[in-house]
Amino acid sequence: MQNGNSIPSRAGLKKYILKKNLKRDLPSSIVVFLVALPLCLGIALASGAPLFAGLVTGIIGGIVVASFSGSQLSVSGPAAGLTVIVLGAIAQLGSYQVFLLAVMLAGVMQILLGLIKAGTIGNYFPSSVIEGMLAAIGLILILKQLPHALGVDKDFLDESLSGGHMYSVVFDALKLLNPAAIIITVLSIAILLIWPKFKKLSVVPAPLLVVALGIGMTLVFQQTGLALKAEQMVKIPVVSGWAEFKGLFNMPDFSAIGNKDVWVVALTIAVVASLETLLSLEAVDKIDPVKRVSPTNRELMAQGIGNMTSGLLGGLPMTSVIVRSSANVNAGGRTKVSAILHGCWLLLSLLFIPGLINMIPLACLAAILLVTGYKLTRISLFKHMYHKGWDQFVPFFITVVAVLLTDLLKGVAVGMLLSVFYLLRTNMRNPFFYKIQEEGNKKNLRIKLAEEVSFLNKAAIQVVLNKIPQETNVIIDGSNSRYIHPDVLETIFNYKHNAYTKGIVVTLVAIKEHYIVPRITDKIIEDIHKI
Repeated sequence: MQNGNSIPSRAGLKKYILKKNLKRDLPSSIVVFLVALPLCLGIALASGAPLFAGLVTGIIGGIVVASFSGSQLSVSGPAAGLTVIVLGAIAQLGSYQVFLLAVMLAGVMQILLGLIKAGTIGNYFPSSVIEGMLAAIGLILILKQLPHALGVDKDFLDESLSGGHMYSVVFDALKLLNPAAIIITVLSIAILLIWPKFKKLSVVPAPLLVVALGIGMTLVFQQTGLALKAEQMVKIPVVSGWAEFKGLFNMPDFSAIGNKDVWVVALTIAVVASLETLLSLEAVDKIDPVKRVSPTNRELMAQGIGNMTSGLLGGLPMTSVIVRSSANVNAGGRTKVSAILHGCWLLLSLLFIPGLINMIPLACLAAILLVTGYKLTRISLFKHMYHKGWDQFVPFFITVVAVLLTDLLKGVAVGMLLSVFYLLRTNMRNPFFYKIQEEGNKKNLRIKLAEEVSFLNKAAIQVVLNKIPQETNVIIDGSNSRYIHPDVLETIFNYKHNAYTKGIVVTLVAIKEHYIVPRITDKIIEDIHKI
């Protein structure tokens, strides 16, 4: 059996060239490319970095990271969640070249995190919190893209997971509507919703048709008073030769290796980028139609290689990004070939067709992201989580609100705290089962302990034991228990020792003097793989 963290065999590589996968991955890669292109530029702009740096990061995230990653649908690129950190770090370190050194070092740290198997932390995030994060990202996508859809492009933070300015941007958009952008948006959304229903025609991906329509409508409107402005179009650098192309790259300043601030920035980037990657990976696995599970430790190492490469070539720090990844899933992507090809398209577009790319209106790209956002935050999801009970719905809903009001990491942290609260409350309420029987003048009380009895159950057990009336036979049964915390054991043994003063006879069944929690070691995992 193949280990999820191992390098795929030759047979495993064949799936990437199967016709049934390529016919999905190829059009999906074009959709992801069209979504990623303006996002790379917008994040670079928001980070205070050269626009070219955003494109370099997207190219590396597609070609390099996807090649090493074990995830089939995750797409990496410059992270909007890091924009504030990047902006402050460049100012703090004094130059962009010194900052690039910090990005390189962050990549090294991520590789080390992967080697020590720190990726398992992603398995401890409850599904309700992940679903809440996805729904919040969907809402933010909708709110952030409304200005572009309406023809107002003042604040392009793209897939930013911070709610700082999005409401004011929406209100500004309502004041400055652009009829041409609205027409393009409405037609684009109509195509995205209706086109897939025609099975024979859907060989041509709807988003590609939307982009073609956008370019055509832009040319038509140029001849009227509704012409789109320059800021309402995609913008990528136009280079006229190889020398000019090479001049766009930056190299890290290795002379600053002894600067402690560089190491602090590197550690900050490594930790935040790793957490965002693990959250995104968990979310992508949840929306994967095939329900594959991505190897998290391998993903951390792939991200580390990507960030090292990005730092060397003048790029920004990157993570696995849920917006690109969800666009990949919704467009029908099946394997990592889609992510790799999207990186290739970014590179080729930069080299050969920058003029054509700059003719794409942001309105049609906004339409693609509006539909993607709605799929992530659909009303049926809220209904589904509500019917699962308050212990699932409350962490889900609060995570949505917290992410909208703060940012991704803080919002998820709030959701995690609520999930832990409900977990502890459930754990405290269910430490045991009991049964009362009467035999003559004596009452028999059998207390059957739960499978896991933690120190949190100590208070509940103490209350019950102290309320047992005199002249009762008590049987405390631990036959179902795999673990009983030492504090609870002490309470039980002390109670048995002192119960005779009340005429209570205590019998202990299958209760050990101490319990050891078995560890899931590599040996156990290897044995399971041999089955």
